[in-house]
Amino acid sequence: MTETILRPFQAEDTDWLVDQHAFLYASDDGFDDTFGPLVRSILDGYVSDHDPACEQGWIAEADGARLGSIFCVRHDQQTAKLRLFLLVPQARGRGVGRMLLQRCMGFARDSGYAGMTLWTHESHRAACALYARTGWELTASKPVHSFGQDLVEQTWVYRF
Repeated sequence: MTETILRPFQAEDTDWLVDQHAFLYASDDGFDDTFGPLVRSILDGYVSDHDPACEQGWIAEADGARLGSIFCVRHDQQTAKLRLFLLVPQARGRGVGRMLLQRCMGFARDSGYAGMTLWTHESHRAACALYARTGWELTASKPVHSFGQDLVEQTWVYRF
């Protein structure tokens, strides 16, 4: 794999991102077919309503192939929300996730947010380990039944 670049998300990336989320979460975590439509609704809302001054999305690419994504959106006036953090299997373990996370956090800090929050599942061990290594704090954890699975939902926060 050649050098990985991060570029801004474009509306044309939507179908790929929905398909990747639906496929990878089904194969890795057993999620049912309700997850893809949730991702599409998040992306459709972003495309139609995001404020580029304080919200941004990125796609990681190498050799013209998409490798992953991350989004920084407004949670409230003081807090950004990390969303749609995804890496395809061939990008994992190569520093691409760290690169995406650093870009997202840097954008949030530079946009004037005091901190960030994110929602994930305990089963995403590599991502959770990355959050912990970069100073995020796990603030809530609860069992849920979502997307056809029994999961442990987590909330993480970061303060600049």
